[in-house]
Parts: sequence; C-alpha cells; structure tokens
Amino acid sequence: MAGEAEHGGSGFNIHPMDQFKVTPLFGGDSVHWYTPTNATLWMLLTVLAITLVMVVGARGRALIPSRAQSAAEVIYGFTRRMVEDVAGKEGMKYFPYILTVFLFILFANLLALLPTSFAPTSHIAVTGVLAVAVFVTVTAIGFVKHGAGFLKLFWVTSAPTVALRIVLAMIELISYFVRPLSHSVRLGGNMMAGHAVLKVFAGFAGALGLGAIFPIVAIVAVYGLELMVACIQAYVFAILTCVYLNDALHPGH
Repeated sequence: MAGEAEHGGSGFNIHPMDQFKVTPLFGGDSVHWYTPTNATLWMLLTVLAITLVMVVGARGRALIPSRAQSAAEVIYGFTRRMVEDVAGKEGMKYFPYILTVFLFILFANLLALLPTSFAPTSHIAVTGVLAVAVFVTVTAIGFVKHGAGFLKLFWVTSAPTVALRIVLAMIELISYFVRPLSHSVRLGGNMMAGHAVLKVFAGFAGALGLGAIFPIVAIVAVYGLELMVACIQAYVFAILTCVYLNDALHPGH
C-alpha cells in the first residue's frame, strides 16, 4: 500500500528506469568510487565471459574447432578485416586495442539481455570512459606520428577560398571535439531505450495475467530486436574507432 501511495495510488505501476540504478553489492545506500556495485559485478562477468570464449575456448586450436573456438575465430577474423579495411595496413598495429573495446561492448550488451542482469553500457559513465579513451588515444597517435601536420585534418584544402577554409576549419574542430559525446551517447542511449521498452512490455504482461498475449509477443519481438541492436552497437562503436584512427593516421586524406 505504501508503494502504491508513493507512485500515485495505482496498482498498475511500471518503473522501467529502476533497472538502471547502481546499487552496492553488500548493502548500504551510498556509492563511492571504491564501492563494489552491480555495475562492477556485471563488468567483471563481462571480462570473465570474454576470457572463457577468447582464451579458454580457443586455447586448443584444434583442426576441427569446438563451438567456442569457432566463435572466437569468427569474432577475431571479423574485427581484423574491419580494422584493415577501414584503417589500412598501418592501422593493424592498433588491432588489439580495437578488438578489446569491441569484445567488451559486445559481451556487456549480450549479458545485459539475461533476466535480472544489469547493463553497464546503458550508463554514460561507462560509455563515456570508453569514448574518451578512444578520443585521447587517437589524438595522441595523430600528434605523435605527424606533429603539427595532424592539424591538416581540420584544414579543407579543396575549399575555393581562404575565408571558407577558416569557417570549415572551425566546423571541423567543433565536430572533432563532439566525437566523444556522440560516440558515448549513441551506445548508452540505444541500450537504455531498448531495455526500458522491454521492461514496459514485461510490466504490461505481468499486470494483464492470462490476457497478456500481445505484450508477450511484443517482448519476444523487442528481445530479438535488442539482440540485433546489442551486436550492431558494438560494431558501430568499433568501426567509428577505426574511422577516427584512420583520420589520425592519414590526416591529409
């Protein structure tokens, strides 16, 4: 009754954003930088899942691969081709970093689809750190390799006049520094929206009881869509990282 009064007195309450709350694992209400939380747990489980598939599952290197080895080889080959196609041969030096980012986001997204799980990639605190790390790394690579020549990235030599080049340079500069924001919000926003929709339909199914055929069908459809989104968002984050890396390696192109 107290819960109903708190949320407006209705017995039909759906709170899709509750699933994104970061809570301490071992009780208490306050969360500090050192507090183990549900987000910490699911990120650790993500690292464990990656290790089981990519290290333990593929360590045999059998001629006839197991399912885990096949999955590891497919992910490895797919990411390698993506890096080579977008960033070129020179970008292969940074393949381990891009593979690590791709694997973390992919497995975190997929594990978040398990019942009662937590989606760390729905939080800007997580996706923001990943995006800023990519931004700083790529910018550092650009200046280390090219020095002041990296600034060619912002100077559009094909523009007909100097005045237009200056305007375009300002636009390119703003666009460059917005990259971490767009990179992180795209991933976090998509994951949060999808999980919220799932929770809403699940709430309808629970409230309607035996008449919950439509919500259940909707849950199955949205769940399949979310499975696809989980993979696509990991791919989008990784391929944008490759694009930014290519800009750092070839700023004049």
